[in-house]
Amino acid sequence: MSEPEKKEETLPEPEVTVEEEVTTPAEEQVSEETATEPEVMEEKPEEVEAEEAEPEAEAEEGESEDEIEVVEEKIYTISLRHAWVVTPRGMRAPRAVRDVRDFVSRHMKSDDVSVSNEINSVVWSRGINKPPRKVTVRAVKDKEGKVIVYPVKAA
Repeated sequence: MSEPEKKEETLPEPEVTVEEEVTTPAEEQVSEETATEPEVMEEKPEEVEAEEAEPEAEAEEGESEDEIEVVEEKIYTISLRHAWVVTPRGMRAPRAVRDVRDFVSRHMKSDDVSVSNEINSVVWSRGINKPPRKVTVRAVKDKEGKVIVYPVKAA
């Protein structure tokens, strides 16, 4: 015989014991009453789960901006002339992003500033050499003092 077959033969089979509970007629009536309650209880968690699922679906739709508790929101038009005049041609877009961050930091009085991907793509849309001359942004400050810069929504 091979080794795996020997191992199967040597393993003892587990013993299974079944315990039966002895109930009195009074306990049977109580158990029947409790048997109907779990059916009602089963319906309630399903309803609660359905109610909980709805707010989660709503939260998934607008997670980025809606979850922030807005304390202050302002719209600025930022001139990026400094990026054109002072900076060498190959460094203009990174300088423009830094200028946006510095401008918002100065005007919103916060050191914690994040530039959204939309603003970053607007600045980099024409490449590293030719960022836009000016950009209009919406700065949102939350209760913790963090500022996030978004593009202005079209009306």
